[in-house]
Amino acid sequence: MATQKSKPVSIFLSLTLLLASTACDLQPEDGDSANAFTTYRHSMDGAPSSLDPVHASNIYSNFLVVNLFDTLYRYKYLARPYQLEPNLAEGLPLISADGLIYTIRIKPGVHFIDDPSFPDSKGRAVRAEDFVYSIKRQFDPEMRAQGSWLWQGRIVGLDEWKKNGADYGQEVSGLRALDDRTIQIQLIAPFPQLTHTLVQGHSAIVPREAVDHYGQEFAIHPVGSGPYRLQSFNNASAVLVRNTRFRQEPFSLAAEGFDPATQSGLGLEPLEGRMAPFTDRIEIEFIAEDAARWNAFVAGELDFVKVPVTQFDQVLANRNPPSLVPLMAEKYRLIANMESGFVHTDFNMDDERIGYHPDPDRDARNKALRCAIIKAFDWHKRNEIFYYGIGRVFAGIIPPVSPEFDTEQDQDLISRDLDGAQELLSSHGWNASNLPVLEYGFAAGVTDRQMFEQFRSFMTDIGYPAEKIRPLTFATYGDYARAYLNREVMLATIGWTMDYPDAENTIQLFFGPNAAPGTNSANYNNTEFNRLYRASSTMQPSPMRTAMYRNMNRILISDCATISGISRTLILVWNRDLAMLPDRSFVGGFFFRFVETNAPSAGDGTD
Repeated sequence: MATQKSKPVSIFLSLTLLLASTACDLQPEDGDSANAFTTYRHSMDGAPSSLDPVHASNIYSNFLVVNLFDTLYRYKYLARPYQLEPNLAEGLPLISADGLIYTIRIKPGVHFIDDPSFPDSKGRAVRAEDFVYSIKRQFDPEMRAQGSWLWQGRIVGLDEWKKNGADYGQEVSGLRALDDRTIQIQLIAPFPQLTHTLVQGHSAIVPREAVDHYGQEFAIHPVGSGPYRLQSFNNASAVLVRNTRFRQEPFSLAAEGFDPATQSGLGLEPLEGRMAPFTDRIEIEFIAEDAARWNAFVAGELDFVKVPVTQFDQVLANRNPPSLVPLMAEKYRLIANMESGFVHTDFNMDDERIGYHPDPDRDARNKALRCAIIKAFDWHKRNEIFYYGIGRVFAGIIPPVSPEFDTEQDQDLISRDLDGAQELLSSHGWNASNLPVLEYGFAAGVTDRQMFEQFRSFMTDIGYPAEKIRPLTFATYGDYARAYLNREVMLATIGWTMDYPDAENTIQLFFGPNAAPGTNSANYNNTEFNRLYRASSTMQPSPMRTAMYRNMNRILISDCATISGISRTLILVWNRDLAMLPDRSFVGGFFFRFVETNAPSAGDGTD
């Protein structure tokens, strides 16, 4: 990309109307008609704004990116707890004794899809240098990339490469292609989670030719080496079709972590020895409205749905453990999981109305205001009304699925305290006339609007004037995400799905250098928190590291930088005649390649 650079992410706003017309030029490979394809119809509750890995910062983008491109690693399809598995890599990394040098070999004979960006429109072999180029893009300021936080301050020479002008012709000493199939990464300090970062969509491998050829339109014209390629994409849907040049690798139940005791009723056994992907065509509908998504599923227009909470009473025979009512159990399968992540509402600490302020007195008053808002928030009502009462409420940013979660956490931290909130406001000089306007951001939708109205009612209970609590709405989730990544949203509610099974992944959400457009959407910056994060991030799991994580959690809670949080229990339902195990967590979109739509009846095994 030394000769031409793509433009910043803000330009993608102008591309929405081009998505359908650009994608219409893409036809099924080898002359196949769409009707000849076996098809899996998936639904998602939001839409990606870009299919470029540098902008794959939410679950909606990531689901598509990991199917259109290759990552070096993935998680085993069926293993729980989750386990790393080579994807494009030949095996797990060779790591030096000091934990600083990782050597990774990629598989031979892997090719990018055929595309006009290549000579004679023929996709070339994937090379180690493509990985180096792809990571460099995350550090190119012109990209406005959202994934650099994964490697910032980690890889020798990479941050300096960015500071020195991001010249793609200049080598990064800690990020090298030793030959066409060998990657070497040298770390500044040990980083035990490095291999996990190489699973993420942000690490997906792109060819330089395609980025140069399409420029800003690479966001809607992805060229990768994944199991699928893009046929069409707009803000309502996407269609992926099988990449007929995808490497031939026989499916192994044992290698994927199959557990006969819990998974024998899913119809997976006949997949043994077959070559993925098993389904020719993936149709993904982006339907933000819960009712519309559910109605499409029960009408037979979709094969899978994340059940809206509004339907739980009609769908579930029991809450704990969740199970389907008999009539639905005849047609569908169910899996209920506490999400690997949590929902939280961040204060924009970069906003002087409520965050950091150069005047020490106002800074202290702003902190008191944030703490009062947190005390007034009723997480138990939020859980009961919007999450059927089966979510897990907790304080801070270490969710219950993390091994570092404190099971003896003080329950007062999540208890509503109206008297305490009012006392904080009064003692710091806040009253109805001088309280700032609160702008609560969300993407347009019935449920999000209802959540805003509930938030407003919580605040009026402590005397906050209703007219000073205002909705800041955006047409799509992509618009909303762009706004809070540009520090334009005062209060932003975000659902974070963990990238890997380690609490470091949630702790880093509040590490100062990760401020927006990085993952720290609160723009929180505490010196002691940052020091502890830097020290703990080089450590292997241990009681000492867990103690440091919990200390950081206490610091954040004391600073009142976020209203947190709840881990939802997700109810996933799909047609019984499909052989699959869907996932919204670490496996994410990787499971698409293993969906079998023509599976024989799987019987009545455990759901």
